[in-house]
Amino acid sequence: MTPIFITGIGTGVGKTVASAVVTESLQADYWKPIQAGFDDGTDALAVKDLISNSETTIHPEVYKLALPASPHIAARHEGVEINITNIVDRRRSTVDRRLVIEGAGGIMVPVNDTQFVIDVIEQLQAKVILVSRNYLGSINHSLLTASICKQRGINVIGWIFNDQYLDYEQEIVNWSGYPKIGSIPFAETLDKTFVKTQADAIRLSLQQLL
Repeated sequence: MTPIFITGIGTGVGKTVASAVVTESLQADYWKPIQAGFDDGTDALAVKDLISNSETTIHPEVYKLALPASPHIAARHEGVEINITNIVDRRRSTVDRRLVIEGAGGIMVPVNDTQFVIDVIEQLQAKVILVSRNYLGSINHSLLTASICKQRGINVIGWIFNDQYLDYEQEIVNWSGYPKIGSIPFAETLDKTFVKTQADAIRLSLQQLL
């Protein structure tokens, strides 16, 4: 089954929340192969705490790095080199289930000295959901991300937008040519109830695009 790779227009745009929502919506498995920084807990543990269904399996990281930095820097700090082949090999053990994969940072974040998150996506042959958080400057960041995806022939199924700032989500959709899957509103408290509500809201459009 083709995996779904969730990447963003940058760091801190809400990929983990979006991953939890998509995982809950599809009752899929979840996997973050590269975790850089875990003083406040890992993204895998965050997703585990946010989903309600009993079908999801949270798969362990391939690279779990202590330094909260770009993966290639965090790996170098520990004397490790991230090898995409190791990630692809681990993926083979999950082929029987729908799998949501959360990336590290944005699509052009380096994972080693020569490869980037987009190279991980290509080698995993994944479908992609782009996460954009609404803020001043996100139009530029969103369209740059969409542009590199088109240049590389990445199979993008659509956008998930986070937060609220003005009203230009549809413009990003129109300019990028990628459809909108849904919008996740700002929430003071993130919990299972919130994630399930958002999962229910996007389920139909997500299934149609898959």
